[in-house]
Amino acid sequence: MTTISMPDMRPTNLCFSSGPCAKRPGWTPNVLSNAFLGRSHRHATGKARLADVLDRSRAILGLPDNWRIGIVPASDTGAVECALWSMLGARGIDMVAWESFGAAWVTDVQKQLKLPDVRIIEAPYGHLPDLSKVNWARDVIFTWNGTTSGVRVPNGDWIATDRDGLAICDATSAAFAMNLPWDRLDVVTYSWQKVLGGEAAHGMLLLGPRAVERLESYTPSWPMPKIFRLTKGGKLNEDIFKGATINTPSMLAVEDALDSLKWAESIGGLLALIARSESSLATMASWVGQTPWVEFLAVDPKTWSSTSICLSIKDSRVSSLSEKEQRSFVKRMVTLLEEADVAYDIGGYRDAPPGLRIWGGATVDPADIEALCPWLDWAFNQAISTL
Repeated sequence: MTTISMPDMRPTNLCFSSGPCAKRPGWTPNVLSNAFLGRSHRHATGKARLADVLDRSRAILGLPDNWRIGIVPASDTGAVECALWSMLGARGIDMVAWESFGAAWVTDVQKQLKLPDVRIIEAPYGHLPDLSKVNWARDVIFTWNGTTSGVRVPNGDWIATDRDGLAICDATSAAFAMNLPWDRLDVVTYSWQKVLGGEAAHGMLLLGPRAVERLESYTPSWPMPKIFRLTKGGKLNEDIFKGATINTPSMLAVEDALDSLKWAESIGGLLALIARSESSLATMASWVGQTPWVEFLAVDPKTWSSTSICLSIKDSRVSSLSEKEQRSFVKRMVTLLEEADVAYDIGGYRDAPPGLRIWGGATVDPADIEALCPWLDWAFNQAISTL
C-alpha cells in the first residue's frame, strides 16, 4: 500500500461540527464585551437588542413585511414544537421524513400529540421521498435540509401555491445558506447555532399570514404549556414578534447573534452567505469525484446539501465490514484528524449510516474545506492500514 504523507496545508479553523457550528471568521470573545448583562431583558435597551436581532434577520433573509419573526425557547427544536403544538389538529397531516429530525417530528405528532389523521411519506437515509405524494389539502411538515443525511429539497416547486393546509418547514440547517421561497411556506424555524455559528438555546419562529390566521381561528383541544403559547385572548401575541420573549433569554447569546448578523451584512448578505456554502460544496464535490474510496450519502446530486455534507465510505474493504466495524473505522479516522489538530467533530450522526459529516455552512471558509480534503485521504490511508 502506498503511504500518504501528512499534507503541508492545514485548515485555519478546525471546527467542522454540524452544531454548534464554527464561529464566523475572525470571531473572538471580545465581540461580546458590550453584551447587556446583569440587566433585565425587559428593559428598553434589552428589548432593543432583541428587536435588532429580529430586524437584521428579517432584512438578510428577505422576509416579506407580512411575516412575523420571533425568538422562542429551546433552539430549533423548541420552535418546531411550538408550531406543532399550537397549530396542528385542524386538518389532516402529511409528514415528510428522510432522516432523524424529520422522524422525530413524526414521533411527536403520532405518539405525543396522538393525532389520528397522519400520513407518513418517508425515505431512507440518502434519498428524498416521493414529494408528488404530498397532499396540500393537508398540513405538511418537513425539513428543508436533512442535517443528519445531507439530503435537501432542491427547490420549492413541489409546494403548492394554492394549498389549503400549512407548509411547516424546519429550516435549521438551511436558513441563511439556501434560498427559501417565502410564498410557498407558512411556518419556518431555525436556530442561531447552525449557519450563523451562534450559540445554542434560542430558536427562531417565522410565521406567514396563513399561520397567523390558523392561530387566531383554531384552538387545540389539549393543554398548552406556557413556552408554546403564541396567542393571548384568541389573538396572536404580537409582543413575541417585537422583541419580547416567552421566557428569559441569554443576552450573551443575543449579543453573539448580533455579531453574526453584522458579519453577514458586512460580506454582502444572503447572496454572499449562500455563495460561501455552495463554494464549499463544489470543492467537496470535486474532491469526491476524484477519490475512489468515498461518495456522498445523498444519491442524487440535485439533493446534495451544501451545509451538512454527509459522506459514505464505499471502499469494499470497509463497506464489507459489519456496521459496528464500519463505525469503528470511521471513529479511527475522526480520532486521527482530531489528534493531528486538523478537524474536529466530523463523524456522522449516531442514527445515520456510518460515515463522515462535514459542515459547510457560511461561517466555514471554503479554503478550509479545500485544505481538509487531502487530510481525509491521509486519515483513510492511515486507518485502512490497520485493517
